[in-house]
Amino acid sequence: MYDYHHLHHVKEQSTSKRTLWITLMLTLFFTIVEIVGGIMSNSLALLSDSAHMVSDVIALGLSMTAIYLATREPNPQYTFGYLRFEIIASFLNGLALAIIAVGIFVEGIRRFLNPEPIDFKLMLIIASIGFVVNLVLTLVLHHSVKEEENLNVQSALWHFIGDLLSSAGVIISAILIYFTGLLWFDPLISMVIGGIIFIGGSKIIKESYLILMESVPRKFDLEEIRKDIGAVEGVEDVHEMHLWAISTDHYSLTAHVFIDDNIQPFCIILAINETLKDKYGISHSTIQMEHAGIHPHGEYGREFLKHKEEQQLIESDNKA
Repeated sequence: MYDYHHLHHVKEQSTSKRTLWITLMLTLFFTIVEIVGGIMSNSLALLSDSAHMVSDVIALGLSMTAIYLATREPNPQYTFGYLRFEIIASFLNGLALAIIAVGIFVEGIRRFLNPEPIDFKLMLIIASIGFVVNLVLTLVLHHSVKEEENLNVQSALWHFIGDLLSSAGVIISAILIYFTGLLWFDPLISMVIGGIIFIGGSKIIKESYLILMESVPRKFDLEEIRKDIGAVEGVEDVHEMHLWAISTDHYSLTAHVFIDDNIQPFCIILAINETLKDKYGISHSTIQMEHAGIHPHGEYGREFLKHKEEQQLIESDNKA
């Protein structure tokens, strides 16, 4: 039993765990098949797709690790638990995709300059099997994402959407080479695949980077939340406000508020917490009650008190 937080910073994700295990086993098996097929057929498009599949295996391995770590309870050293590893794993997955894409581009340019013979029949057979496998895995992951929000599963889905398009590209490449005899279709398709991989990787990097930088999640409008807190009876000002994601769908908010002395502070805190939970789904919040005369925050508090006195004078003049 721990006492670091009133909320459990853990994630039980049975659907995501089961989905990733199935996906990992199928991906690992077909990766081996595709690497052997790519080497035997000497197809860069097929090898580039297999390189993407290798990254999928690594990504899924990291994702599985993240899901298991997310079930571990917080401790004196990791008071938020291990949820953040999900985001670190996603960042590494995206980075791996981007690096692989650059490698495919470099090799594609080399083969443009020096075309190499290809066994298009073997290339077509392997790519067709890959298309079916990737289609099944894409549908499985899509179903999982709809049931449970998980950035790692979302990144895996992007991986397999890229794989699905890659397999389709390899099939098209094999057909074009068969009918035209133009070997440069192989590096051309591989570079298109590289572009798809790079776009998917950059999106994953961006999303995980924003969480690691503790930016305000895109689903929230900080000014709107500030106004709603300010509308709570007894709240006179909201400042020093921060909102960030520990992991996907785990949010934390902190804020300082100047309050009316005539209202019980505990009632104000309760009302703010209920507003945050009911309207925004934010259950983990830390609200600090302050008085501008005691916690002035430098010039900010003095300006607040000055403005408050001016408002009181205006109200008294209006009554007179």
